[in-house]
Amino acid sequence: MASKIGGMFSQTVEYALRAIVHLAKQPDALQTTAQISKATQVPSAYLSKVLQTLTRDGLVEVKRGVSGGYLLNKSPDEMTIYDVVQCVDPMQRIRTCPLELSSHRKRLCSLHAKMDNALESIENVFRTTTLTELMNSPNPSVPLCNV
Repeated sequence: MASKIGGMFSQTVEYALRAIVHLAKQPDALQTTAQISKATQVPSAYLSKVLQTLTRDGLVEVKRGVSGGYLLNKSPDEMTIYDVVQCVDPMQRIRTCPLELSSHRKRLCSLHAKMDNALESIENVFRTTTLTELMNSPNPSVPLCNV
C-alpha cells in the first residue's frame, strides 16, 4: 500500500506539490532535477517521474540541453493545488455505493454521503488556493519544503 500523507494523500502528491512550490518561488529561473531534489528533499529518481507527469500534463515545461531545466508553464497566480493533485493522483469522489448495494443505487447512504461531502470540501479548498496564496500565507512556516 502506498504511503499516505495525513492518511489521505499519496507521497506522489506531496512530492509534486513540493516541486511545484519550489518552481513557483522562482518562476523565471530554470531548475534542474538535482536542484529541485536538493531543495525539496525529494529523491531524484522519484522526482524525475513526478516531473515527467507534470510536464506531460502541461503544468511544467522542460528546456533541454546543458543549461536546461524545469519551469512552471503558467503563473503561480493561475495554478492551484487542485491542478497539481489532479495531475499526479486525482481525487476520487464517491458517486456510487462502494459496496455496490442495490438499495443504494439511487443515492448514497448517509455514511458515504458524509464522506463525499468531506471530499467535496477539500476539493473546493484546493480549487480556490493558488500557489501564490500558499507562498504569501502569513504562516511563518515555509510551505512544503525547507528552503
